[in-house]
Amino acid sequence: MKVVVLLVAIIVGAYQCHGSEHGANFQVFPLRMKTGLGGHYIPEVSCKSWRLGVEAHNVIDWKSIPEECVGYIGNYLLGDQYRSDSKTVCREAYLYAKTLNITAKDIWVFDIDETTLSNLEYYADHGFGVEPYNETAFNEWVNLGEAPALPESLKLYNKLVGLGVKIVFLTGRPLNQETVTTANLKHAGYHTWLKLIVKNTTLYSGTTAVTYKSAERKKLEEEGYNIIGNIGDQWSDLLGTNTGNRTFKLPDPMYYIS
Repeated sequence: MKVVVLLVAIIVGAYQCHGSEHGANFQVFPLRMKTGLGGHYIPEVSCKSWRLGVEAHNVIDWKSIPEECVGYIGNYLLGDQYRSDSKTVCREAYLYAKTLNITAKDIWVFDIDETTLSNLEYYADHGFGVEPYNETAFNEWVNLGEAPALPESLKLYNKLVGLGVKIVFLTGRPLNQETVTTANLKHAGYHTWLKLIVKNTTLYSGTTAVTYKSAERKKLEEEGYNIIGNIGDQWSDLLGTNTGNRTFKLPDPMYYIS
């Protein structure tokens, strides 16, 4: 009996230390329920789990983040974890690219918003995604051309260019934002690319992002290019057809595009 009690104590102690290591402000027990002692739902657990569901594409077709999670999402995006998560993704992408024998026809597809350029300044003023999407307000922000680069994505971009990989930007931004997007990319440090593909809203009227991006990637492959990598913040950047040899999903808990 003493052995059993000692074993349980060791397990509980290990779990408590594990929670402390990761900065949690509550103790973690192996048999702890999702509700607290008083039967109340623990907000930190629900918001973290919600974000996990979003990134794993289990939570889909959502219009805005849960209102009770605005603080959690804001802290995530403005804290160290967002950049750390992005760094992990970009590091894996580069390690993969280094294993390849790059040819003149090898390309890497980058999405733009929340992949190469960050709109965090805009979303910080709009509840980090808790407010419903406002197309007019967002386009006003885009047309300023002031979005900074996502640091880890810019590092990946420079490393890929250094390896001789050609870059293609494939964005859902419309044709009338091509000029400002070009200027913004260059100002942010993306100095060279093979193609910048913006959305012809007449040609793709009523279609999803998956359909649009699949069709444009197919065109690239029909031109003889080999998509060795594809990176984006939305699952719609990475699903569909002609997705490339490998895909890499960057974190984005602020909005969902189908």
